[in-house]
Amino acid sequence: MTKIIVLFMLALALVQIIKPLGWPGLKKRSDAWKLALGGLMVTIIAIGLIALGQ
Repeated sequence: MTKIIVLFMLALALVQIIKPLGWPGLKKRSDAWKLALGGLMVTIIAIGLIALGQ
């Protein structure tokens, strides 16, 4: 599941670099780092929840 999230966020970041999405907070090409950071945070939370479940 975490791999899917990472790939999805990476695809969004690549799209953001090519043509900005225009979403609030994502108006410029240089805002792609926000998507990458968001994907990293979601991945860390998912791994933490998996670790707590075992």
